[in-house]
Amino acid sequence: MTQASPTAPATGSAELAAIERRVLWLATAIVHQANRVRPNPSGLKVGGHQASCASLVSIMTSLWFRHLRPEDRVSVKPHASPVLHAINYLLGELDEAYLPTLREFGGLQSYPSRAKDPDPVDYSTGSVGIGATAPIWGALARRYLTTRGSSAGTGRQYSLVGDAELDEGAIWEAILDPGVAELGEIVWIVDLNRQSLDRVVPNIAAGRLQGMFDAAGWQVLTLKYGRLLEELFTRPGGAELRARIDAMPNPEYQRLLRCDAAQVRDRLPAGDAALAGLVASLDDETLLAAIRNLGGHDLGSLDEVFASISDSRPTVIFCYTVKGRGLPTQGHPQNHSSLLTVAQMEELAASLGTDLSSPWERFADGSSEAALCAEVASRLRRPEVPSLPSVELPVDIGRTPSGTATTQAALGRVLLDLTREAPEAAKRVVTVSPDVSSTTNLGGWVNKVGVWSATERRDWFEDDPETIMHWREKPTGQHLELGIAETNLVGLLGELGATWSRWGEPLLPIGVMYDPFVERALEPWSFGIYAGGQSILIGTPSGVTLAPEGGAHQSITTPSIGIEQPGCVSYEPAFAIDTEWTLLAALGRLGKPGGTSSYFRLSTRPVDQTLAAVPTDPAARERRRRQVVAGAYLLRRASAPAVTLAAMGALVPDTLAAAERLAQVGVEADVVCVTSPGLLFEAVQARGGRGSGESWILDQIFPASRAKPLVTVLDGHPHTLAFLAGINRVPSVALGVTGFGQSGSIEDVYRYHGIDTDAIIRAALDVTA
Repeated sequence: MTQASPTAPATGSAELAAIERRVLWLATAIVHQANRVRPNPSGLKVGGHQASCASLVSIMTSLWFRHLRPEDRVSVKPHASPVLHAINYLLGELDEAYLPTLREFGGLQSYPSRAKDPDPVDYSTGSVGIGATAPIWGALARRYLTTRGSSAGTGRQYSLVGDAELDEGAIWEAILDPGVAELGEIVWIVDLNRQSLDRVVPNIAAGRLQGMFDAAGWQVLTLKYGRLLEELFTRPGGAELRARIDAMPNPEYQRLLRCDAAQVRDRLPAGDAALAGLVASLDDETLLAAIRNLGGHDLGSLDEVFASISDSRPTVIFCYTVKGRGLPTQGHPQNHSSLLTVAQMEELAASLGTDLSSPWERFADGSSEAALCAEVASRLRRPEVPSLPSVELPVDIGRTPSGTATTQAALGRVLLDLTREAPEAAKRVVTVSPDVSSTTNLGGWVNKVGVWSATERRDWFEDDPETIMHWREKPTGQHLELGIAETNLVGLLGELGATWSRWGEPLLPIGVMYDPFVERALEPWSFGIYAGGQSILIGTPSGVTLAPEGGAHQSITTPSIGIEQPGCVSYEPAFAIDTEWTLLAALGRLGKPGGTSSYFRLSTRPVDQTLAAVPTDPAARERRRRQVVAGAYLLRRASAPAVTLAAMGALVPDTLAAAERLAQVGVEADVVCVTSPGLLFEAVQARGGRGSGESWILDQIFPASRAKPLVTVLDGHPHTLAFLAGINRVPSVALGVTGFGQSGSIEDVYRYHGIDTDAIIRAALDVTA
């Protein structure tokens, strides 16, 4: 994708420099107000990052006031959120009443948040590395929509990244994905201040980092020195000055920033006569300005580097900056969270032409600065997001599965059925996987809809009779496959799930990965949900039921995700029909205000589908479907139960077998099939007046009139279902997996973990004794 370079509005450097100073003041004052002025009865640290903000002020001023267009999107590094709020305030996008509310309940968030901040935020950031990569996946999501006829448009995707953030492995997983090299709209601006939270980074790593981006196919631009230094380099002794600074370790350079002019004159030449001569020719003001004249703070140099961006491939710009630039704390190794004192704020106000007693002054009406702010605000104003189209989904396709099947295979079956039963809704489904499409039963779906690519590519194996899964890449494809990097998958999933709010085009994104690796992806997926992305994550195969694979591929703690993850409903169906009903319900929750994500835990264990005992009467079938979707249903009803067995997923057949054997010795058992522990927990909370859920499912599945001792069992940690005993306050035993898995047959592995049929029977006899 190529696009015209943005055209900067005509403006003088004096106005832009004045805005730069005002942005620095406002960002610093926002943090100061939260920590030094606002009452704090608890005494708990409020926090904020004045130095990190100062590092980015020049870059963000240049970007917003000279180069951004309304179709562009920007991810702002977490600690620079006050700079974003300051700019939005000057552009009229944020009410003054919010400026004193940083980190206050209901106020400006600690880090930029699409969901919670009152002013425009393109990408939520805060979890290091995730916000930086989000524009990559946002670009892919927009391209996907565009190739399918949507009006998502074009525009650059900027990431403002702290250099220490490049330590995050998630960043390199994204950069190294082969498809990313084709995204010419991606622009990363690295705030290279050479400081992390605790220290000055000791080694000069810029060259290595630049080489890594270059090897990944990116355009690499470096903005190291400002125009003052570049001019000094042309004078006698200038070559020596450049060589001295280039070779200087980071800590030594940072120390120079803390020196007065006499100390700089003593330290900088390091015995070089030519350099000493140049230094001697400079007055104190010029010398101190030169040491601080890095490219990331030179508005003219920033203009030049932004104008040299090529949209033919991703671009990274390494902008050398000073952490805390313009503040008394600049360059100090512990300035990360340091706060200016009141006296320092007063001095800063005087130097910037503001007033600490009236910190939120805008530019005077009629001034050239006010005119520029108004011009930029008008230029950047975006059209309203169009109304969301209606997406009609069936709730029941109508088939009753028979024979033997797995819930993993049912996933692929439902997706194919959807293309026939609801073709318009099926067109909005997009699946994503990390190189496991065939092993997670997406082969039929991929054959049907094709693999998405911005341009059509020839399938060289289409005429190979032994090829079962065809890899047809085309702009109309509905499956995207990334490399073996779960973090990338859920990053893309989150952005595909946010298209409804960005462009008014809802997608129904489904990501599939092996369940043991869900925990690896959970943090970025959770952050994507927080940022407004609505998607379905499917972990399959799951649990120790994947017996021969051994402990490394057997998930244990994932069943509790649905209880603990906000904005998410989880399901672990036992039968193919349960998979269909719950998946359709989950799709129906996507792409709308108030929608939610879902997590599914599926299995490769073949199960006799007649055990589901699906009612043939239409009304009874619908009642069963509603219960399945709500979290549980009574699968086996005893005439006079002595115990209730509540099971989930792959353990349901063993639980039914246990109930049959218990009946032979005179112990009748109800069997409850749990499909969603999270929804049941919400129902328990609602019954107690906590939360906004509904509790009717408890009355139908766990009525007080049938309250009996309880045994819970699942292929996962037993605490997931242990809370069920509290519904009717009955004695209980919770069975599950609490240790690392073992290789073996299902029978051996179940026996090892105490979740086999014999273990269920023993637990039932113990709890009823």
